[in-house]
Amino acid sequence: MKFSPMIQKIISGGQTGADRAALDFAINNDIPHGGWVPKGRRAEDGEIPARYDVREAPVGDYSRRTELNVMDSDGTLILSYGELTGGSALTAMLAKKHAKPCLHMDLNRHTEFQATVDITHWINENRIEVLNVAGPRAGNDSKIYDATVNVLEAVWLLGLVGATLPEVMNRPGDPAVRAAFPDSVDAAVTRLSAELPLKDRSMLAGMSETDLNHLHPSLGIYIQTTYGISEGNDSLMASCRKAVDGAELDPDGAASVIIQKLWGNLQKTHRIRRVK
Repeated sequence: MKFSPMIQKIISGGQTGADRAALDFAINNDIPHGGWVPKGRRAEDGEIPARYDVREAPVGDYSRRTELNVMDSDGTLILSYGELTGGSALTAMLAKKHAKPCLHMDLNRHTEFQATVDITHWINENRIEVLNVAGPRAGNDSKIYDATVNVLEAVWLLGLVGATLPEVMNRPGDPAVRAAFPDSVDAAVTRLSAELPLKDRSMLAGMSETDLNHLHPSLGIYIQTTYGISEGNDSLMASCRKAVDGAELDPDGAASVIIQKLWGNLQKTHRIRRVK
């Protein structure tokens, strides 16, 4: 499984806390991982365990490996509870120095769900393939390890909304698939709700209406392809236009109508659940 439509590798500096959480998440989900660590594999809890496939920097101080990870990644995600201090603040400064995308999520100001949506949008917008993850060490924040894992898992699930849906997305021209195209907005929403895993339905239910725009690179394309909107499904297109009082719609607009209706239904039937 891929972490998101773009992420190919996760790296960090190997420290306890956020760094270690990112590496553990990558290992547990078969995502390539790595990153630079201080010479001697130095960390707060001693030597960084051998199971982490990381490289030693030429020197033992933390700042050099921090800069190398910023430089070797396409973007840096920093998670924290509160303002950045110490090494996390340095990470943000180095990202600015090297003109690299950097996103700080203060989990005191954003729920884990809000962070998930913002991070997913940032990854896609910046076309990030190698993601550097940073944040406080465990000795400075005992909650950051679990929070980092939770957020990364939620981003992973949101990225899989399109990737884990039925394989018919890859064969829209199949006559059997065409014969099964839904012919109305209600039919499309019913089928889509049945196809999405429970965690994805719960996640969608917790989105704001504005956040729905972030689903178009994945769920919107899936709807257009699999439900025949881009393959001449005139009945479904007519139903979508009727739902917006006859306004003209292109395939992307029709997919938006279906997503909006799905979201409205899920708001009534699903509550936001913490991703574990």
